[in-house]
Amino acid sequence: MKHLYIKQKVFSISGKFTVKDEQERDVYYVEGSFMRIPKTFSILNDTRHEVALITKKTFSFLPKFFVEAGGREVITIKKEFSFFKARYTIDAAGIEVQGNWWDMDFQIIQQGQVVGKVSKEWFTWGDSYKVQILNEEMETIVFALVIAIDCVKADQAAASSASI
Repeated sequence: MKHLYIKQKVFSISGKFTVKDEQERDVYYVEGSFMRIPKTFSILNDTRHEVALITKKTFSFLPKFFVEAGGREVITIKKEFSFFKARYTIDAAGIEVQGNWWDMDFQIIQQGQVVGKVSKEWFTWGDSYKVQILNEEMETIVFALVIAIDCVKADQAAASSASI
């Protein structure tokens, strides 16, 4: 089992942050595009090679995010039409999310087996999450899904504050 710790910088305009392991070594780098359409987030490994890419679809009635890993699209997160509460669906081949993903407290399940767990770290400056990778073959997919869900949440928060 592997643990990753995501600590986002509160005042980062471009969306850049690092992900650390148990020994506090940088293992992933997440870099968001700044002032570019479509909005993207690149996930780089410790040698700065891109392992996943998250893209927000532009010119869509409802927000939709795509996650690519290994050169192929593996996850789609899309907002469903609803009047009161924001609802999203996650479409990923053989992957299911159970729990409260809006509060970053959930499990990622593949074919009945838990492959990852996510929990929010409380009493920290900025958003901090602990990601447990239970199946290391799924590390990139699990980690990319967590970042994509966080992008969806940030997009929803930005949309809500813009409508006030």
